[in-house]
Amino acid sequence: MLQPKKRKHKKEFRGKMRGIAQRGNTIAYGDFALQALDRGWINGNQIEAARKAIVRETKRKGKTWLMIFPHKPFTSISSEVKRGGGKGNVEGYVAVVKPGRVIFEVGGLTEDMAKQALKLAAQKFPIKTRIISK
Repeated sequence: MLQPKKRKHKKEFRGKMRGIAQRGNTIAYGDFALQALDRGWINGNQIEAARKAIVRETKRKGKTWLMIFPHKPFTSISSEVKRGGGKGNVEGYVAVVKPGRVIFEVGGLTEDMAKQALKLAAQKFPIKTRIISK
């Protein structure tokens, strides 16, 4: 599972996800990309599942770029803890995705193969996405 090697602070506030993506909203490396249309949190397991789907569909041809990384820790408290018990332990890490953010890029593939691979990857995410080309 993807997670940062070390962090300055162990826990973070949840934060806001207002606005649209100001950075990372265009294709930088590949020819086709998967772009987010919704806002939300994407965890490392979902990113890895989508990456495996792309690799399996393309039969390791071409090149794949992952444009997001789960930096943000999220916590949870077990159901038995009473109110006032404080903040829970870190359960995992998520990537904050805003509308317009490019999630995956692929290059060196035919249009049909790239679109089919990105379509399979899009099914692994809890947000709406679209496929864009250069």
